[in-house]
Amino acid sequence: MQDNGTEVTAAGIARLAGVGRAAVSNWRRRHTDFPKPVGGTETSPSFALTEVEDWLRRQGKLAEVPLRERVWQQIAGHPEGPVTALVHAGCVLVLVHDRLTVWQEASGGSDARLAELLPTALEQVLTPRLGVLRGAAVPFPTPTELLPSVPLLRGAADLAEELGPRQAYEFLLGRHLDANPRQYTLTPADLAALMADLAGPARSVLDPACGTGALLRALAAAPGQELHGQDSDPGLAALTGLRLALHTKGVVRTAAGDSLRADAFDALRADAVLCHPPFNERNWGHDELAYDPRWEYGFPARTESELAWVQHALARLKDGGTAVLLMPPAAASRRSGRRIRADLLRRGALRAVIALPVGAAPPYNIPLHLWVLRRPEKAPGQPELLLTDAGASVPEGRGGPDWAAVRDAVLGAWRLFARTGTAPEVPGVSRSVPVIELLDDDVDLAPARHLPPPAVGGGAQELTALRARLDETLRLTVDLNPSAHDTADQPRWPLTTVGELARSGDLVMRTGGNGPHTRVLTDHDVLAGTAPSGTLPGTGEEPVLVAEGDVVVPVLGGGAVARVIDAATAGAALGRNLTLLRPDPAALDPWFLAGFLRGTANNRQASSYASTATRLDVRRLQLPRLPLDRQRRYGERFRALAGFEDALRLAGRLGEQLVRGLYDGLTDGTVAPD
Repeated sequence: MQDNGTEVTAAGIARLAGVGRAAVSNWRRRHTDFPKPVGGTETSPSFALTEVEDWLRRQGKLAEVPLRERVWQQIAGHPEGPVTALVHAGCVLVLVHDRLTVWQEASGGSDARLAELLPTALEQVLTPRLGVLRGAAVPFPTPTELLPSVPLLRGAADLAEELGPRQAYEFLLGRHLDANPRQYTLTPADLAALMADLAGPARSVLDPACGTGALLRALAAAPGQELHGQDSDPGLAALTGLRLALHTKGVVRTAAGDSLRADAFDALRADAVLCHPPFNERNWGHDELAYDPRWEYGFPARTESELAWVQHALARLKDGGTAVLLMPPAAASRRSGRRIRADLLRRGALRAVIALPVGAAPPYNIPLHLWVLRRPEKAPGQPELLLTDAGASVPEGRGGPDWAAVRDAVLGAWRLFARTGTAPEVPGVSRSVPVIELLDDDVDLAPARHLPPPAVGGGAQELTALRARLDETLRLTVDLNPSAHDTADQPRWPLTTVGELARSGDLVMRTGGNGPHTRVLTDHDVLAGTAPSGTLPGTGEEPVLVAEGDVVVPVLGGGAVARVIDAATAGAALGRNLTLLRPDPAALDPWFLAGFLRGTANNRQASSYASTATRLDVRRLQLPRLPLDRQRRYGERFRALAGFEDALRLAGRLGEQLVRGLYDGLTDGTVAPD
């Protein structure tokens, strides 16, 4: 049964019909029977979903709304907002997951009867799973609150039958997070997995700033596991509780509230604490928490909110327990925190500081740190601190961290250090430093300041090989250098657009960003001309896999870029902010298509501009209507230009490596000046 009150925006209509928003605007202007707005504003109206569906079907633009799209539109258009809708849907999905027969019995009657029966059923299933806690994050909805959500709840249960309850909730939550990227600070899945591995196996785990639950969800399931989470945003705390209840069979306890000011788990002593705290907060409770017993290592300055979170984590650990926190790099060196850092070192609480590569987590432009701490069982004799710099694990030209290399470097050093209390020195990567060496006036714990420099690429022999490779590449660029041609009169060929070619069936358009997949072509990879480097989380949707001969176009950034997929890249999943064009080989040459899409004027006329970004409407890109044999002549020239571009890019990277190696070799004495 469809909810007549569900509203959908123009963007939602475009998603339903698989068109751009401009097409929806055209429909509103050209068709007098297009549904009238029922809400929203003059500039951003909303429409009744049922009326929109009926109109699309009459126009032959929609055979049937996909179930997942229908449920998502009910979430997005819920009268109480999407967070409330997700909470109600999550409650029912937990019921479907744990007691399917109870749901089937309750849902067999009318909407009113279902709303009347659900609260009791939900209380019976949610109380043992989520508990009743001070500040409990998932309140039991009343029949009155549930009645407007009943069509959504039935749709969510149907989606669970199609995808499974956990996958259905991950899909809906993922769509909500993607639709509100500025509202939430997310912890990337690869980083969450690394932090969970650093913490090690644990029966009871706390995340005092749990957000969307990424860190707790990254933990390996264990018998008798207890997961505790708290967040100052009540909606996030509720969503995380339901997400974890669907993810694990263990006990889940989530609470709403500020962990520093109103700790819901003040009596907990956990095996592990994982935390991605808010950074650079001045209003963290400095004035009212001056005499709090958690400040065992010193009262944090107003500017040291991160050190307050560090001590909160230590206070919630049992003796010998491990905490892993994501920290801004300034926390390792600010003078206002040096006394607390010194006491953490003296008492053996701080065990490792790990510098991550740039781009590991938001904010993506700085290399964040991981701090690994243990609540001391006894005072150490001669403690050491493990310092690791994983920044060297980012290969040249990649769009993001090589997480496999990061994990190998970090976990290899940490696991040996955790067993023995020391670790061998790896120049430029890791070193265990006696604490006494760090207790100076600054107590600066930035790893790069204490690690010996890496060997200069194997010394002079490696630099000679690098130069030979650069010479070979430069010769190749000369061979590939496009020859001059006489200018020609500007042709007057007929033009078409990508949108028209898609409607005629000459090519297929797809957008990326669905998952799951471990080998993903990102927009950074396309711009840099590198191999697939990303991953996609599971959202309940099938990923779009690229094939040889496809053309991939980034839609953000305003650059004129199009990449033809080769055999080495084929099979990767299409990442976010990318559009895939799959030409019919009997109608379009892929290199001809990619070449004309890269025209600067072409991109300019197809771009729209916002305050912070330029977005490309791929459907508006133009190319000439030419016979296939003429297309191939252009295609060969465009292919040669692409080869020249790749050679220039490689020469630039090799040149940078050679220059850096020579500077390092001359300054550390491994290369003679003559």
